[in-house]
Amino acid sequence: MDRRASAPQQRQSRASSRTALVPASRLSGWVGRFAKSHGPLTEEPDDGGILLRAADGASALLKAPWPVDGRPGRGATDIERLAALAGQERGLGILLVRRGGFAVAVASGSKVLESKSGNRYVQSRTAAGGQSQQRYARRRSNQADALVDSTAEHAARIFASHRVEYIVPGGDRALVDLVLAQPSMRAVASRSQLPFLDVQEPKTAVLAKAASDACSIRILVTDPA
Repeated sequence: MDRRASAPQQRQSRASSRTALVPASRLSGWVGRFAKSHGPLTEEPDDGGILLRAADGASALLKAPWPVDGRPGRGATDIERLAALAGQERGLGILLVRRGGFAVAVASGSKVLESKSGNRYVQSRTAAGGQSQQRYARRRSNQADALVDSTAEHAARIFASHRVEYIVPGGDRALVDLVLAQPSMRAVASRSQLPFLDVQEPKTAVLAKAASDACSIRILVTDPA
């Protein structure tokens, strides 16, 4: 059997992609720079977004941060309408949790209105066996439960005081799911979730960036093979 890859397969394997987060106010400039780097663009609709194909084979899939929900963006072109949609202010409930800490906030658009952060130690897994392993596991479980309870308590209090249309999760998916499953979060747990944010250290200082990222247009750029 000839195990050598065909030319199209080799070109596909060399293609790479990356995601860019672009604020609505900078979208027009980003598209202009993309065209300057890769050549003339063609546009086509793609599952609620816009797919840009460049002359050199590069592509960019543009997605709004949230669905239209009866509030379409205005503009003369699809790009302008997408930017206008992303520029609308939506009520966001930001929920960032990782082992050791949390940060929660309500934002209107990219502006943080109220927030709370805190630390809760959760020890790492241990390689010890026998009774020591069981003791560490119980302690770790109790610490994780305390983190989840504390996060849910503060999030429920802050979210209840503001308009929350979408949840912005980030950090550790399992811990976020546990927080949303708490009885105190029942009123907002059913809200639609925006894309998960990669946050290493949940703290007050990262909330402004989290709000900005949540409101940004997500662009999947695929370079030419």
